[in-house]
Amino acid sequence: MALIEYADAPPEVRAVFDDIKAARGVADVNNFWKALAVHPPTLKRTWESLKQVMAPGALDPLTKEMLYLAASAAAGCAYCTASHTAAARAKGMTEAMHGELLAVLSMAAETNRLAEALRVPIDQGL
Repeated sequence: MALIEYADAPPEVRAVFDDIKAARGVADVNNFWKALAVHPPTLKRTWESLKQVMAPGALDPLTKEMLYLAASAAAGCAYCTASHTAAARAKGMTEAMHGELLAVLSMAAETNRLAEALRVPIDQGL
């Protein structure tokens, strides 16, 4: 996989990289963004969508990161799991919270598989 470094990036990619660095207060963007930069429209669209979804709202920033972490782990994305574990920790996730999150995620995966394997009909009123 090609990674586009800032020095080699065209102006439209540099603009997105600059926005990411400013928003996150980092010196460089991570490899996810460098990989997306091979297609500048996808880079820009993904960054704009992520900014909107992860912006302050009804859910606090830590909850959003923990949800992102859970979804990433459930999807089996090692990169996203590592990235959002770090982000959640930076927003205040403790080891105890991480442990409970993984316990809930594991339990949901197990009961989901059981319900699907057994083809349990959905109860009325749910």
